[in-house]
Amino acid sequence: MANFLLKRLLYALLILWGVVTLVFFLFNILPGDPAKMMLGQRSDISTIESIRKELGLDKSKGAQYLKYLNDLSPFSLHNERNPDSYIYLDNDKYQYIKLIRFSEKRVLVLKSPYLRRSYQSKKQVSQIIKETLPNTFILAFVSIIFATVIGIFLGVIAAIKKDSLFDRVSLLFSAFGMSLPSFFAAILIGWIFAFVLGDLTGLNLTGNIYEIDDFGEGIHLQLKNLILPAFTLGIRPLAIVIQLSRNSMLDVLSQDYIRTAKAKGLSFSRIIWKHALKNSLNPVITAISGWFASLMAGVVFIEYIFGWKGLGYVIVDSLNNYDLPVVVGSVLTISVIFIIINTLTDLLYGFLDPRIKME
Repeated sequence: MANFLLKRLLYALLILWGVVTLVFFLFNILPGDPAKMMLGQRSDISTIESIRKELGLDKSKGAQYLKYLNDLSPFSLHNERNPDSYIYLDNDKYQYIKLIRFSEKRVLVLKSPYLRRSYQSKKQVSQIIKETLPNTFILAFVSIIFATVIGIFLGVIAAIKKDSLFDRVSLLFSAFGMSLPSFFAAILIGWIFAFVLGDLTGLNLTGNIYEIDDFGEGIHLQLKNLILPAFTLGIRPLAIVIQLSRNSMLDVLSQDYIRTAKAKGLSFSRIIWKHALKNSLNPVITAISGWFASLMAGVVFIEYIFGWKGLGYVIVDSLNNYDLPVVVGSVLTISVIFIIINTLTDLLYGFLDPRIKME
């Protein structure tokens, strides 16, 4: 177990380093000057140069990259300004704890990763993520729960009723759901249920989970705004879970121990729900976990079309404004979530199947 977790940790660090490197250099080779975009068209040369110096944009790309890695790392080197202080606030950025002194001013410190400030709003990127990530998590979680519960149930029924009309329809739906692009599904579903059938459904095309009422007297929970984006986001994982559940259940039902259980006189329902279902869930759980991580990263179109103010919405807005710190911070956050979910999935996979060893 310890070796497995250590390997996973090293693997995670390599992935995070690759993500940061790719996004950083990708945005730095694109045209555009963040200083000019921050100041607008009324900026002058001296002000632009001052902003560029403040952001560190006057240095070479390599120096900017190393400084950014230093900011992101929990262990980083700093020039000490107050030798008598154990915990020091560096330019209103973060607090750090001194670990090792290399010279009179140079020290190795322990801190939380610093994601810098938004070029546009001047807010801490960590604060922006803190405000928007819960909305994205709620949307992805509701979508995957919907896909999991309905998908496993329909997949098991399809396997039990193999070659029936229900089975054929479920396979057709799976093929259609997996091939349907998310952005097209969002537009189509929003148009049908929010415009054409809006008077019947009472659903809005855009809206967040919390909204201010028309009189501005308070913020109210609006769960109905979650229905359309969650349903749209859950279509593709639902289609995959149905097909995987069906195929895995059919494979398990053909095993010898199922025939032995039947020979012992166990009821068909007991065989299905007590024996076959658990052993057929391994590939399903792997797919669910992978899709949950993907949903966290793939809600960009859904959130933007439905006006859901989550991390995906922020990424699109930051891309339009060339707000590099917000983009890199958001992508890095999604990468960390993806790694954590995959690691937990491997652990759960080993729990469900004792034949798998954590090495």
